[in-house]
Amino acid sequence: MSAATPLHPDHRAAELRAWWMPFTHNRYFKAAPRIIASAKGAYFTLDDGRRLFDCLSGLWCSPLGHSHPRVVEAVQRQVETLDFAPSFQMGHEGAFTLATRIAALAGRPDDRVFFVNSGSEAVDTALKIAVAYHRQRGDAARTRIIGRERGYHGVGMGGISVGGMVANRKMFASLMIPGVDHLPHTYNPAEMRFSKGQPDWGVHLVEELERLVALHDASTIAAVIVEPMQGSTGVLVPPKGYLKRLREICTKHGILLIFDEVITGFGRLGTPFGADYFDVQPDLTTFAKAVNNATVPLGGVIVRDDIHQAFMTGPEHMIEFFHGYTYSAHPLAVAAAHATLDVMQDEKLIARAAELAPVLERALHTLQGEPHVIDIRNLGLAGAVELAPIAGKPGLRAIQAFENALNQGQMVRFSGEILAVAPPFISTVAEVEGMVEGIRRALRALPA
Repeated sequence: MSAATPLHPDHRAAELRAWWMPFTHNRYFKAAPRIIASAKGAYFTLDDGRRLFDCLSGLWCSPLGHSHPRVVEAVQRQVETLDFAPSFQMGHEGAFTLATRIAALAGRPDDRVFFVNSGSEAVDTALKIAVAYHRQRGDAARTRIIGRERGYHGVGMGGISVGGMVANRKMFASLMIPGVDHLPHTYNPAEMRFSKGQPDWGVHLVEELERLVALHDASTIAAVIVEPMQGSTGVLVPPKGYLKRLREICTKHGILLIFDEVITGFGRLGTPFGADYFDVQPDLTTFAKAVNNATVPLGGVIVRDDIHQAFMTGPEHMIEFFHGYTYSAHPLAVAAAHATLDVMQDEKLIARAAELAPVLERALHTLQGEPHVIDIRNLGLAGAVELAPIAGKPGLRAIQAFENALNQGQMVRFSGEILAVAPPFISTVAEVEGMVEGIRRALRALPA
């Protein structure tokens, strides 16, 4: 059977058997599979013919929609010219120019970019750079990393160690990297429920970092890693002033600040990066997803120049940092990234995301009072609707809402009891408003 051959109804169970699907209730799914056949613009089409609005831009990663002709052309042209190039002791021009473009877009043109293939790899890379940087400077005791509760930093061992989503961690306690601690998360429903944008309450929570510094001593702490906006755990928005104060405390104690911008990078908040939105500059920034519209896996770390320079010692013929991946700066991924950044610039799509943000906010908050809705949160072109759980059946309410939404032509993302939305930047006002109306109908169709 070729890759393009549709699943045969009589053979479906056997054909579904081999793929152990990621972050999926495999038995539930395979009893009634939902198979995506194609995607174009802001819509997916299932093999049963249903056309679904892509409410989450893929998985936070396709702001241009799908199969943008300029990205398709760039990848097709690249595969005919240079389909693969090793990045160990060799390079290709597109990777160098892309690194320059990304650093400039981040407002840090003197910084360096280390390419990887995913957000998970970007996080593990950033952690290694942070610890190695302090060692390079003769501060080898600084090995501890501080993450945050409910944080999501991918599924590498470093990422789940500093992450704070219990379900991702609980089976792997013996494999966690040592010397990790966590800040409390910033979500308090009693103080923040139905907030629009950043909550006023909660900046004091960042002072917990001072307690951790007193507990462990600053001389042992290499870095703090946080998402500017916590996306995968359900769009948890930082309180006003929280990230600025976090920056101040890290600077005071010589601790590197890492922003995980895998979701917020490349326009999701209506600015190039979350750092721009919050006016806070980290020392290292991880990125992936939207950098090339998720056409071919690509990620990376933006590294402050003086951190990079700390590694540039010893004989010039020696490798300075023993780290990297076979597919780092893959030519097809790089070509897709150049085309994506061209489209974002030429079609002014980051500004478009900023224009759509208040549309989403207004529409989403009209769901307050709908069945089972206990909270709504939003920031930039992202939002979440939290549902009351069914007693004794955690997660089932959100699955039911997800399936109802499919019947309304909307493909939302659910995690726990939370429905998340982050529509493509190319969406129209009518599509964003229609998305919310589809969710409304899905909620009203839920069992009491």
